[in-house]
Amino acid sequence: MSNTEPLPDNQRYDYNQGGNHRYAHGGDGSSARRAALVIHTIADIAAVFLGLWILLYLLGANQANVFVEFVEGVADWLAWWSQDIFTMDTGGLRVFLNYGLPAVIYLLIGHGISTRVRRL
Repeated sequence: MSNTEPLPDNQRYDYNQGGNHRYAHGGDGSSARRAALVIHTIADIAAVFLGLWILLYLLGANQANVFVEFVEGVADWLAWWSQDIFTMDTGGLRVFLNYGLPAVIYLLIGHGISTRVRRL
């Protein structure tokens, strides 16, 4: 820097001078990428909770444990709309299908929406 004197008459520095205007109104797409990342992450977290509940159930985890109860509660909340779509006699298969279906749907929809938002 050769000139360290303040600008005359209390003028403020114009960050947009010099022709680089793409950052003036967020034109670099960072807000779209951020929104896409949030959508993508929410879908992944939902699928992880559903998958974790399937795994805990199939492995016979202690359902009186606080962590297992929490995971089951979150999974029930996420999969409320798909409960009892499949009514097999085998409990493991029933849990796998009734919680696996929403996990796959959340992943497909969440990743699809995030891809679409990222392209905007």
